[in-house]
Amino acid sequence: MSDVLFLPQSAPRPGLGAFAERLRRDEPWLYGLSVAMIAAMAPTVFAALADDRLFGGVDNWLKPFKFESALAVYLLTLVFFARFLPAGTTSRRWYRVYIGVVVAAVVYEMAWIAAAAALGTASHFNTTPQGIIFYSLAGLGAVTLTTPSAVYAVLIARNPASGLPPAMKEAIVLGLALVLPLTLVTAGTMSSMGSHFVGGTPLDPAGLPFFGWSREVGDLRVSHFFATHAMHAVPVLGLFAARLPQASGRLTVRLFAALYALFVAALFVQALMGQPVLGGWTA
Repeated sequence: MSDVLFLPQSAPRPGLGAFAERLRRDEPWLYGLSVAMIAAMAPTVFAALADDRLFGGVDNWLKPFKFESALAVYLLTLVFFARFLPAGTTSRRWYRVYIGVVVAAVVYEMAWIAAAAALGTASHFNTTPQGIIFYSLAGLGAVTLTTPSAVYAVLIARNPASGLPPAMKEAIVLGLALVLPLTLVTAGTMSSMGSHFVGGTPLDPAGLPFFGWSREVGDLRVSHFFATHAMHAVPVLGLFAARLPQASGRLTVRLFAALYALFVAALFVQALMGQPVLGGWTA
C-alpha cells in the first residue's frame, strides 16, 4: 500500500521535507515545474501591487496568478500519482520526451498569459492578428498539458503492482480519466464561442470573488473548473470507499464518478442556457 495514503494509525508520519523529496524522486520534471509555478506567484503579486492597470475591470495580474496556482495544484497532483505508475515508467525515453513536450506547453501557456498581462491585453479570446496566433498556440498547449491525466489513468490502470486497494485505484484512475474529455468539451466550447459568458457580456468584477464567475448570465468557466478537479474529487471519495468491502467500494466509486460527470454536464448545460451558477434552473 502507499506509504502516505494508508499508513497505520500508529505509524510515524513523514515530515514535510521527506514528503517533498519523495515527490521530487517520483516525478522530477513535473515537480520542478510545480515549484516554479509556486515561486512565480511572488513576482506576480509584486506586479499586481506595483501595476494599477485594470483589464476587464479586474487587476491585470489576477489571471496569471490564478493560472499559476491552478497549474501548481494540477502538476503536484500528477506528481503525487506518479508513484502509482508502473516501475521504471518515468525513466523510459518515450516518457521523458512526452513530459518534455508537456513542460514546454505549460511554460508557453504561462509565458503568453504573463506577457498579455504585462501588455495590458487579452490572453484569451484575443482577436488581434498577433493575438490569434499566440492564443491558438496556447489552446494547443492547453490540450497538451491536459493529456497527462489520461496517460496516467491508462498506466495506473494497467499497473498490477500499484499497491493500492482496488477501490482507491479505481478512484484515481476514473478521476484522472474524466479530466481530459470533460475539459475538452467545456474548454473547447468556450474557445469556439469566443467567450466564457452566455447570454451577455458582464464584467468580471460583478462575479464571485477571485473566480469571477458571473452572477448574471451563464458562465462556462464553472463547468470547466469542476471538470479539471475530477482528479481530486473522485480520489477523495476513494479514500472512504476503500474502507468498504471490495465490491461495494468499487461500485461506490463508479457511481460517484458517473454522478460527478453528470454534475459537470449539468453545470455546462446550465451555462449554455444563459443561467448563472447561483441562480440557475429558474424560469
